[in-house]
Amino acid sequence: MTTPPLPSPPAAIPLAGVIGAPIAHSRSPSLHSYWLRTYGLRGHYIPMEVAAADLAQVLHALPRAGFVGCNITIPHKEAVLALADVVSDRAALIGAANTLIFRPDGKIYADNTDGYGFIANMQQYAPDWAPKSGPAAVIGAGGAARAVVASLLEVGVPEIRISNRTRARADILRTEFGARIVVYDWAQAGNMLEGAMTVVNSSSLGMVGKPELRVPLDALSPEATVTDLVYTPLMTPLLLAAEAIGCTVVDGLGMLLHQAVPGFERWFGHRPEVTDDLRRVVLGL
Repeated sequence: MTTPPLPSPPAAIPLAGVIGAPIAHSRSPSLHSYWLRTYGLRGHYIPMEVAAADLAQVLHALPRAGFVGCNITIPHKEAVLALADVVSDRAALIGAANTLIFRPDGKIYADNTDGYGFIANMQQYAPDWAPKSGPAAVIGAGGAARAVVASLLEVGVPEIRISNRTRARADILRTEFGARIVVYDWAQAGNMLEGAMTVVNSSSLGMVGKPELRVPLDALSPEATVTDLVYTPLMTPLLLAAEAIGCTVVDGLGMLLHQAVPGFERWFGHRPEVTDDLRRVVLGL
């Protein structure tokens, strides 16, 4: 009597997650879990609070535990570049990574999808946005600003005006990104809005629990498209004021949702869509 062959073991369930400190506030688990449920995919996505001192050890252990990749958030987005085996050109240019892919050969690939998320959000919610039509004005010069500036340059914005409370940080962006960057003193930030066709608040000003954004909007044109990377509140004082002027406004939640698309596709093998239902789930509505 011939013994029947044993069934093949089921394929490992892919695991992914988000690493940061703190991490309890992250909306990424609800976002990725929604996509996994919606598309009927096998997989799990979990939040992981990891201290800086433990980051290297944890990252190198995750692939052996069945993880196919992870997102990285504050305060580790710069540190992971030194821990990755391969760094994408855009992550190197921005100086930070938010998406890691654990390759079958054990190597860690680091990428930054924030700029992709920014542009995709603008294209979805301001379909008539024409980045080449005039200058852009960017408030802030931190990590988010770097991703925004890199992506705006890539889509052909002719001039990017930057103002930051600490001018030195804006000057660094001018040095690193080149001649299309023009720096304005913080006291003159309102002046950079004159003629700007794209206006971006990349700072935390206006966020719940943070100081107000006090940049005068007198020079803001109704023809401008205005976006705020802050999404708590969803409609910030800047967006409300710009909308009253007649501007097209885009909230910051879509950037969070769109930046997650490339990582999810690589980890779980399906390209997800950013929908109104997804927005409601992530907002807890």
